[in-house]
Amino acid sequence: MELIDYTLGGILEKWVREQPDHEFMIYPDRGLRFSYKEFDERVDIFAKGLLAIGVRKGSKVGVWAKNVPDWMTLMFATAKIGAVLVTVNTNYKAAELEYIMKNADIHTMCMVNGYRDSDYVQILYDLVPELKTLPRGHLHSERFPELRNVVYIGQEKQRGMYNTSELMTLGSLTDDAMLSEAKAQVGCHDEINMQYTSGTTGFPKGVMLTHYNVVNNGKAIGDCMDLSTEDRMMIQVPMFHCFGMVLAMTASVTHGVTMSPIPAFSPRLGLDCINKEKITCFHGVPTMFIAMLNHENF
Repeated sequence: MELIDYTLGGILEKWVREQPDHEFMIYPDRGLRFSYKEFDERVDIFAKGLLAIGVRKGSKVGVWAKNVPDWMTLMFATAKIGAVLVTVNTNYKAAELEYIMKNADIHTMCMVNGYRDSDYVQILYDLVPELKTLPRGHLHSERFPELRNVVYIGQEKQRGMYNTSELMTLGSLTDDAMLSEAKAQVGCHDEINMQYTSGTTGFPKGVMLTHYNVVNNGKAIGDCMDLSTEDRMMIQVPMFHCFGMVLAMTASVTHGVTMSPIPAFSPRLGLDCINKEKITCFHGVPTMFIAMLNHENF
């Protein structure tokens, strides 16, 4: 098998040059569609927004969210500027999040409003009460000395946090030269991602992965699946896990595939997506497949 020396941002930009108008990402449940070129433009603005709030090469950026569209934007934006994306399990509660934030030295935490019975916003306020008293850009937490920003992935305003629109506005006002300089410092053997083990034999341990690790792992999976630009991948497995981030998203982007994520597993949404978007491939675990096969819409 031939290994490649691309960074994650570099492999995206390769496809932008080769097939700018090819569909990159489709969210069928909300009518959201991006071509490769459109998505890359959003990634660059998002990356400049991160630079504007002090994220730099090596900064640890946490993402605590289900499969929302800007999960993927954040993944490529951090990759382009050399930051390290720390993926956080959506099922974590306060104690588990606190452990990860301290262990990983999180600089910027990005999150949605919550998942299932967990209110992520309230959990952050409980852990970082300074968010309610200090202005954005001046956060100093006694409990988390490395933490400088919290970004809310969404349009709602949360006290002490940037939201997606504000970050994009900051990015649009930031000079392109700043992004070009940051990108020039990123190589394929630099760290890109920290994924935590389940902790079955002790406390969870952060596994450091490089662009070379992630890109070639995704490429190998895509090669074995015989993926091509004609394929359409449904992503129903969680993006915070290597199943979603590498075996699905990175396998897709290394092969120029069109992706259709759904926010969280649902047999109805999955079956609808397969039918509506003419899906050619998708991942899952036996429980998912059984639920889909047994669903009344099958």
